[in-house]
Amino acid sequence: MKQEIVSRAEARAGDIVEITGHSVGDAPRRAEVLGVLGESGHERFRVRWEDGHESISFLGDDARIHRPEHKES
Repeated sequence: MKQEIVSRAEARAGDIVEITGHSVGDAPRRAEVLGVLGESGHERFRVRWEDGHESISFLGDDARIHRPEHKES
């Protein structure tokens, strides 16, 4: 599936957050954006991690936001 990388300011529900590992050998962590909270430049994200845990996250520079390409019906 093709994905577009978007900025935090452009993030929306349904996007996928990927946070890179901080140590050699660490696997990236992924979460689905459930909602965006706050004003532009000060966004917080309600996310559901791969293990099902939900949290409010302030995404740092190590986070990439991917927008899955939706198929046309």
